[in-house]
Amino acid sequence: MAKWGICDPSEKTLSKPFSFELLATCPKTGARVGRFHTPHGIVETPRFMPVGTLANVKTVTPDQLQATGAQMILANTYHLHLQPGEDIVGQGGGLHRFMHWQGPILTDSGGFQVFSLSEMRTISEEGVTFRSPRDGQMIHISPEKSIEIQNTLGADVIMAFDECPPYPATREHVIEAVDRTYRWLKRCITAHQRTDQALFGIVQGGIYPDLRGDAARMLVDLNLPGYAIGGVSVGEPAELIENIVRATTPLLPANKPRYLMGVGTYREMAQAIAAGVDLFDCVIPTRLARHANALVRGDRWNLKNAKFRDDFTPIDPTCSCYTCQHFTRAYVGHLVRSQELLGYTLLTIHNITELIRFTQEIRQSILAGTFYDDFGHWL
Repeated sequence: MAKWGICDPSEKTLSKPFSFELLATCPKTGARVGRFHTPHGIVETPRFMPVGTLANVKTVTPDQLQATGAQMILANTYHLHLQPGEDIVGQGGGLHRFMHWQGPILTDSGGFQVFSLSEMRTISEEGVTFRSPRDGQMIHISPEKSIEIQNTLGADVIMAFDECPPYPATREHVIEAVDRTYRWLKRCITAHQRTDQALFGIVQGGIYPDLRGDAARMLVDLNLPGYAIGGVSVGEPAELIENIVRATTPLLPANKPRYLMGVGTYREMAQAIAAGVDLFDCVIPTRLARHANALVRGDRWNLKNAKFRDDFTPIDPTCSCYTCQHFTRAYVGHLVRSQELLGYTLLTIHNITELIRFTQEIRQSILAGTFYDDFGHWL
């Protein structure tokens, strides 16, 4: 495979710019291995996707990010609309050229960020009106506007504008959100103008399995290129998230990619993979790095702790990342205690590599037929 995961010439004979190959499944669970073909390359699933909210994954360069094993990354419609504006990104050649990332990109619709502004926004059938946290300006985003912004940004995968109900929310509120999300999705489909971008629908339904099922069936009938499970990790207990994912994922088409939004812990990803999820994203690796935390085989280590001051071993001796191959716990700890920016860069490199390694080890275990034996302790 060429640099950035671009398809070989023989692979470019695919009749559509997007397709999903199912390569293997686990006989004891719903876990599966696939290849998601996009115009900017192949994503080998299951796979963790780093988050680059403002068209950059914080503290690392594109070359450093590629070296972590990242194949597909995220950017955010809401934040890029506010700064620098989608027109600037479009004038710069679209997200790939603007941020110099040649692999696949996914943009979130902005729905989650808008709905998190509970004190600053109003919802109507037309869309959401909110006060910009940057300058106080009133901004309106409709399903059509979200798609227009994402068409201009130029990501490979774009998300439908949805209503993300909070937790807890009444059943009546969640029913309204599910119905509105479906109506907005149909408007998104009508507004979508580019064949080189795949529009994914988002399954809402809160903690109610029957509502999740209703939402999934309505979305599947629209025959979209892929599907996401949204509205999790918004405050629910872990066992409710697991139940939602286990009940919803099998209802989504086996021949389309399945994306669980906003999840990135080891246990959550392993459980979701066992249910049949293919793609994940989360800010965990970069956020933990900014707080001096390293992810090490399921644990979190704060390198500011005194025990690391004279520890001259790598963060993880088994890790192949640039940080672990060249630097010690003592050095990285020194950098973060001194608030040196290099410390955050080195931790980000390691943390992203670690989560991608985790999903890739699961991938290999599914191919080898040992997933349940190797990762059953996470389930």
